[in-house]
Amino acid sequence: MLYKGTNTYHINSCEMTEVFYEIRTDLDKLKYASHIAKIVNDVTNENENCAEIIQLLLNTLYVISKTDKNLDLVLAIFKIRLLCILGFTPNIMTCQNCKKDEDIIYFSLKDNGFKCGICGKLDTGAIQISKGTRTAIRYIVMKEPKQIFSFNVSDSCIKELEIISKLYMNEKLEKEYKLEDL
Repeated sequence: MLYKGTNTYHINSCEMTEVFYEIRTDLDKLKYASHIAKIVNDVTNENENCAEIIQLLLNTLYVISKTDKNLDLVLAIFKIRLLCILGFTPNIMTCQNCKKDEDIIYFSLKDNGFKCGICGKLDTGAIQISKGTRTAIRYIVMKEPKQIFSFNVSDSCIKELEIISKLYMNEKLEKEYKLEDL
């Protein structure tokens, strides 16, 4: 129960529905959950409708708490989806330059999306990606919120997603988020 004071809201009472206990018992899970909470704190403001971000946060914490999914993959999915919510959805269907839909093998940080082999070579900020990473990014951007964590990819795809999500977030939010800082 919330009530509005003169300048802020105050909590009168609350009822816990999920405490994510498993996060508290695993230092790695706690590290990732804290990192995610810091990012959410930075991108949200008081008295702002953040329902999509809260849903993403809770779904992410649930996956961290209740599954053994690779934490780097969970973090990459979270970052890409959060950027979509914040209005930085990458173009994931065709090449940003020539609009071709085949030979998509680059992700351009500068141009916010996929590029074909020819256009990607001309973009010094483009990162070459595998077919699995391309498919994973499309899945993350297009799926329903509760389904975005329901896939697995190879370790090499996880590394690519980790790099792309980190660099894309740093570029769009104009701030460097380091997991190691915790």
